[in-house]
Amino acid sequence: MTQSLVILGSTGSIGRQTLEVCRHLGLRADTLCARKNVGLMEEQIRAFAPRTVAMADPEAARELRLRVADTATRVLSGPEGVESAVAESAADTAVTAMEGISGLRPTMAAIASGKKIALANKETLVCAGALVYAAANAAGVEILPVDSEHAAIHQCLMARGGGEGCVRRIILTASGGPFFGKTAEELAGVTAADALRHPNWKMGQKITLDSATLMNKGLELIEAMHLFRVCPENISVVVHRESIIHSLVEFCDGSTMAQLGVPDMRLPIQYALTWPERRESLTPPVDLARVGTMRFFAPDDVNFPALPLARRVAAMPSSAAVTMNGANEVAVAAFLAGKISFGKIAEICTRAVEDTPAVSCANIGEVLEFDAAAREYATSRI
Repeated sequence: MTQSLVILGSTGSIGRQTLEVCRHLGLRADTLCARKNVGLMEEQIRAFAPRTVAMADPEAARELRLRVADTATRVLSGPEGVESAVAESAADTAVTAMEGISGLRPTMAAIASGKKIALANKETLVCAGALVYAAANAAGVEILPVDSEHAAIHQCLMARGGGEGCVRRIILTASGGPFFGKTAEELAGVTAADALRHPNWKMGQKITLDSATLMNKGLELIEAMHLFRVCPENISVVVHRESIIHSLVEFCDGSTMAQLGVPDMRLPIQYALTWPERRESLTPPVDLARVGTMRFFAPDDVNFPALPLARRVAAMPSSAAVTMNGANEVAVAAFLAGKISFGKIAEICTRAVEDTPAVSCANIGEVLEFDAAAREYATSRI
């Protein structure tokens, strides 16, 4: 079981909840990393006394140093400072919750230093899954999923009987987001405020918006391929409005196993940190009588084209996923800033994939080159 942590993205939604779990379990928060939220990072330093923190934004790091000069915490600066903080930390586990592809290099630094990975940054595997696992296998590092869907699958697989060939299909559940059932015409006028009203989960803006477009489920499909060594055709998606069943595994004998719980990210976070043990958690058990009805629907691939795009990309060489992800990050930011319409997000991602030749990325440098090209392409279409 984990004893001490590096938390990448400690000021974000997953990072804050990880610190709640950390306090609950009595774990040490050895190293905290974030982008630029100086005020919250100062609060975290004073509450948890980490040995080191790193701010990816140099100006934020300068301000933070002044604010916490009376503490023993060391403050590092810039993306290279984040990587150094991770590599030098004596913690045994890294919770990787930085947003987007910015989490890739720090995750690789954590792997190189032998830390167990509690993976909450799906873009790391989406963009570089083969490279990440090659590095993890070489270092003897375990990767455990923090996404609620993948944590559910992991639990089902750990509870299974039978041999390696007993799994027929992985079934990812999706809430459907705030726009479930809407037509393209109804979606044309939705705003960022509308998109950020998720019906079940409290998450950061980027992942909440991805949930609204169903791109999040597409990214999770690709992530599941790498985590569980399955082909994309053996992964299905079902919309489950209540978010009580977090995902399912179908076995060769026709049995289907599911993991249920209230929609609270502290549960999968704790599962990753305590595995293979279980401990009492901050999360209440699900009350099925109170839930009453659970509903399931096929995803709408016509009005939410991001998911079918991701299915196509899952079967392509690895740079296609990098391109889709980079374009999506730019398009989401543009929508949140009011620069493009909701429907334009998937359109930009689709055009970026179609207009960029796909190859297998041989190293992290090539991944980042395709990411930069995708961002430039998406920016030119806004």
